Amino acid sequence: MSEEELEFTRRFKSGELTVEAGTVLLMEGSNSPQLFTALHGMGVRYKSLPDGRRQVINFVMPGDFIGLQAGVMGEMKHTVEATTAMTLCVFKRSDLWNLFRSFPRRAYDLAWLAALEEHFIADALTSVGRRSAVERVAWSFHRFHSRAEAIGASRNGECRVPFRQQDLADALGLSLVHTNKTIKRLRDRQIASWNDGVLKVLDAGKLLELAQIDDSAPELRPLV
Repeated sequence: MSEEELEFTRRFKSGELTVEAGTVLLMEGSNSPQLFTALHGMGVRYKSLPDGRRQVINFVMPGDFIGLQAGVMGEMKHTVEATTAMTLCVFKRSDLWNLFRSFPRRAYDLAWLAALEEHFIADALTSVGRRSAVERVAWSFHRFHSRAEAIGASRNGECRVPFRQQDLADALGLSLVHTNKTIKRLRDRQIASWNDGVLKVLDAGKLLELAQIDDSAPELRPLV
C-alpha cells in the first residue's frame, strides 16, 4: 500500500466501535453515514417480511465489510445485527466514491468482496432450493468451518459458531424442530456436532460429501 493510500485510509477510518450482542448495526431501509469492517465478534444479516418472518441471508464474521450495499444503493436492503459483542472499524461512507475514483486497487478489493457475497448467495439459494435438510446443514457447517480456517479461528476441527439454532433454521429454510433433528443426525453419525456455540467437524470427508462441495482451499478475502 502506497503512502498516499495509507493517508487516505487514515482519513477514511473514523474510529472503532464496540457494541453489545443484539445491537442493530444497520437497519433495513436505513441510510447510515457509516460503513464497517468487523474486527471481532459475529452477527447476522437478515431480511424481514411484514408479518415478522425473516430470512437470514448471511452470517457476519471477522474481516467482513458491512454496509457496502447502502454505500452504493443509498439505503440498506437488509438488517445487520450483532450476535455477540462486536468490535468494528468505522469508515465514513461519504469517502467511498473517493476510494473508487482515486485508488482502483482498493476499489477492486471491495468489488472482490461483493463478488464473494454474490457467490455465497447463489450457493445458499441452491441449498434452500435443491439440497435436502441434512445436506443443507452439512453445507452450512462446512461454510462456517472453512471461514473459521481462513481467519485462523479453527483448531483441531473446532471453531466458535455462537449463533442460535433458530438463526440457522432461518438461513436454511427449515423449521426449528427439523433443524434440531438434522443436527442430531450429523452428531449421531459422527460427522459433526454443534453444542454450546462450538462446532466440531468429526469427519471432514463425509461432511464435504454430504454437502456436495468440491474440496478446495479456503477463500482468501481482502481486508478493507
